[in-house]
Amino acid sequence: MNIDQISYLVFALVLLGALFFDLGLMSKKNQTVSIRQALNQTFFWVGLALVFFVFVWVERGQQVALEYLSAYLMEWSLSIDNIFVFILIFSAFAVKEKNYGRVLLIGILMAIVFRILFITVGVVLVEKFHWILYVFGVFLVYTGFKMFTANEEEEFNPKESKVYLFLKRFLPLAPHDGGGKFMIRENGKPVYTTLFVVIIMLASIDLIFALDSIPAVMGISRDRFVIYTSNIFAVLGLRSLFFLLRGAVSKFDYLQQGIAIVLVFIGVKMLGEHWINQWMSKPIQVAASLGVITTCISGSIFYSLFIQKKGLPADQVDDRILNK
Repeated sequence: MNIDQISYLVFALVLLGALFFDLGLMSKKNQTVSIRQALNQTFFWVGLALVFFVFVWVERGQQVALEYLSAYLMEWSLSIDNIFVFILIFSAFAVKEKNYGRVLLIGILMAIVFRILFITVGVVLVEKFHWILYVFGVFLVYTGFKMFTANEEEEFNPKESKVYLFLKRFLPLAPHDGGGKFMIRENGKPVYTTLFVVIIMLASIDLIFALDSIPAVMGISRDRFVIYTSNIFAVLGLRSLFFLLRGAVSKFDYLQQGIAIVLVFIGVKMLGEHWINQWMSKPIQVAASLGVITTCISGSIFYSLFIQKKGLPADQVDDRILNK
């Protein structure tokens, strides 16, 4: 077996073992997840991703390992945006807390399948048509600028989304969760419950987010192994991160701006790749990308915690900080 085959085999074994441990020992069906449990599960998934980083360093070298770490941090930070939308979806369809874990798990596993397909198609296209990278670069710069200047009052409404309207048009939907079921029968005909709708929306929303994140990861690394593993580890950690941050995610007021700067940076890097390669070695580029990602994400989080949001009264800021 060559290094690639060994790396993929180890990743598959680690993934199966981790899923068994997380789902079989750390999670119970129809049980609410406490902050302590969510914290333990988050530490588990992040720690596992970092242990895998060490494995990649030993097996494939420093450069690939740093590419993996940069891509993972990029995906992990973008996943916080996913969580904010997930919260809106759960609220809009009145999902009971005891069903959160099961619905999130199925939605996330579906999202992983879609991402693998998306990544495979994207990598093949880039290998055949290198100029697509410049299209990705322009797209990331545009997305980053749009994200940075987004109007906060424009809140996503799940029941007005194209995905929900499509499901509503072509499927018979029930206005309830069917007692925790995904499909029930009414008058002898199948009817899909709100839980089914939520699962489809979670997977489709994650795929929409992947339109930003996967090109961004390709701007960090072209190694398929890095792109696949960083994405899957980040997405699998979404469930525990959701339970950990669902009460605090809205307090990261400036995280979106931090992510936006990173997307613009990677987009510009992709557009200027030809000239950057002439002046800077690949290891230095990888280290610079890692530095920019960690600085922007951590900086925007700390800035959110301690700096007053524009237009927010000082007493509300004080209360918000104390409550954190």
